[in-house]
Amino acid sequence: MCTVTFWPRQGGYRLAMNRDEQWTRPESRPPSLLTVGERRLLLPSESGGGTWMGVRDEGTAFALVNWYACPGSPSPAVSTRGQVVPLLLKQCDDEGSCPALAELCECGLRPFRVTGFFPRFQRVKEWQWNGRTLSAQIHPWTARQWISSGLNEPEAQRIRSAEFEHRRREPGAGRLRWLRSLHGSHAPERGAFSHCVHRPDAGTVSYTEVTVRGYRAAMFHRAGCPCLGGRGTWHHLRPTAAGSGPLA
Repeated sequence: MCTVTFWPRQGGYRLAMNRDEQWTRPESRPPSLLTVGERRLLLPSESGGGTWMGVRDEGTAFALVNWYACPGSPSPAVSTRGQVVPLLLKQCDDEGSCPALAELCECGLRPFRVTGFFPRFQRVKEWQWNGRTLSAQIHPWTARQWISSGLNEPEAQRIRSAEFEHRRREPGAGRLRWLRSLHGSHAPERGAFSHCVHRPDAGTVSYTEVTVRGYRAAMFHRAGCPCLGGRGTWHHLRPTAAGSGPLA
């Protein structure tokens, strides 16, 4: 259960994500800086060490949503999907090539969709794993969303997409205040299918945002439901001499 919003802008893009989980899940950790070889990464993390979103110093980011409505009959899970984004951050090149992803999927992951945002080539690449096969597609460098829901994924996609299409015509669409308002929205009503999710057993537990401009990246993170506001924290990255390409 998550919602990802991508919005390209002059010289970069903005990316926002609501993380929706069961209330019984342990609280996640705020973003931290990780150095791998000559490259640096920013990513929040779960108690087990995995993550759902991250960005590296030249501006490439990845975001993962669970795929509840996938076709086929997936095998039982053996490994956690929290390993996917860290793997891509470390090993995916800036054209979207990562052979190790297929190997990780074969270790027994539940279905997911993970998307990479590559500012150098203005490329959006989405990988889909249905529990048996891994496929990929390239999307245009235009505003769009990725939506998941463990309750009724098609209905969540229909309702949130309609709100997104309505609000993207507003003055100031794509700005930080607009993104945060969208991800804290209860339209058309507060519940399981609004952007900010409220269910008896689950809901939106954090909001994470990436801003990339001129190959410089920053991440904003706020724990709790986005509708409640509150203070978040900013974390900044600067490019290193390593430039782009896969990490060591």
